[in-house]
Amino acid sequence: MKRTKSRNRNATNGWLLSTPALLLLFIAATGPLLIVVTYSFLAKGDYSGVRWILSGDGWFRVLFEKDIFDGTISFADANLSIIWRSVRLSVMTTVITFVLGLPTAWFIATRPSAQRGFWLFLITIPFWTNLLIRTFAIMEVIRNQGLLNTFLMHFGLISEPIQILYTDTAVLIGMAYVYLPLMVLPLFAAIDRFDFNLIEAGYDLYASRLKILRWVILPIIRPGIVAGCILTFIPSLGAYVTPRVLGGGKNMMIGNFIELQFGQGQNWPLGAALSTVLLVIVLGSLVIYTRMSARENIDG
Repeated sequence: MKRTKSRNRNATNGWLLSTPALLLLFIAATGPLLIVVTYSFLAKGDYSGVRWILSGDGWFRVLFEKDIFDGTISFADANLSIIWRSVRLSVMTTVITFVLGLPTAWFIATRPSAQRGFWLFLITIPFWTNLLIRTFAIMEVIRNQGLLNTFLMHFGLISEPIQILYTDTAVLIGMAYVYLPLMVLPLFAAIDRFDFNLIEAGYDLYASRLKILRWVILPIIRPGIVAGCILTFIPSLGAYVTPRVLGGGKNMMIGNFIELQFGQGQNWPLGAALSTVLLVIVLGSLVIYTRMSARENIDG
């Protein structure tokens, strides 16, 4: 009885001692988010900032726009196209990195133990370089006088340069290159724990390679797949540097659009509402990941 009371007292004292640090972390983490959410429900300032008047105009302008002459309301096609482009390119980036990352992770996981460190070292090298430098490196490859067009023209495969830069394709290539390591590392961690005897058992049961991949390998490494997809989808959805450099001003994503509203647009409520929309999408992705992880633990 005394031992139980002593443990409870120690636990209570531990929580009391850690309360200031936890409170500081909570304020630092949620404070800026609460400010952004609050700004989204305020009126636009005359020149910049906000007026402390309750208004839903910021949220209204996310999806709709009002004609300045006759006051008719229509869908904000520009905003919706930017949001759709952001989601579409993020999903495509996730798919491309998965298609490239799965065989890469499998190759690394099946190397001898002494060689795995070297291959993982090569995968993590891009993280040592600034994102802007990596983006400019991709731009030097895909621009009209870049390595890709020069190579294709040298061998006579094309007669004139292919316009890739400042298109959605350029943004997709850049994001796939930037976020590929975020897909490879979780997949490698999952494959590294994989029991390869299960593959031999599948062959003994006359299963084809495709069936083994579908019914044996993918279900077992599913936690790594989900983690890699989340780690790739979330940063690519809010990407700013890569779409700004490779996409130019006409191929912006939601991160660039938010910056535009807080900068040149001087419409802070709209920028805050778009930021909240982005936050909701990210939280939704995390909820899906948490539920799938919990389901995996229950099944296991």
